[in-house]
Amino acid sequence: MRLLDPLGDVIIAIHHIGSTAVPGLMSKPVIDLMPIVTSLTTFDSRRGDVEALGLGWHGEFGVDGRRFCTLNASDGLRLANVHFYEAGSAHARRHLAFRDYLRAFPRVAAAYRRDKLRAGAIHPDDSVAYSGEKGAWIRETEAKALIWYGDGGGDAC
Repeated sequence: MRLLDPLGDVIIAIHHIGSTAVPGLMSKPVIDLMPIVTSLTTFDSRRGDVEALGLGWHGEFGVDGRRFCTLNASDGLRLANVHFYEAGSAHARRHLAFRDYLRAFPRVAAAYRRDKLRAGAIHPDDSVAYSGEKGAWIRETEAKALIWYGDGGGDAC
């Protein structure tokens, strides 16, 4: 997937986020990418270019200010989730703070692993319920991560 070929004039940066971005953290074999774009309005006008790359376009998909796209293999298995946000987005900052906090504090990453295992045991066949089950832990940790991130723990997006 070559996002920069057709979209280089709109994309400012591309970040690797999610569990696969934290060394040693258990994860699904799906990569999460977070491109930062100059403008969602401009990006929306390039939807055809995005879909020509083989990405499925899902719009905001429940998160204001996001454009969520997916990349699937020919057999239908998900390969990547791509979360596009506009520069300065609080959601982008939240993702980066959470990722960097887990990277900086292995004990927190280990606690996240335990919560993921707990949620998976409760909802082994329902990814939506599994994600919801982890929600409280993630929100609590994100709040701590954002405070840490604001104190110089990470770079602004």
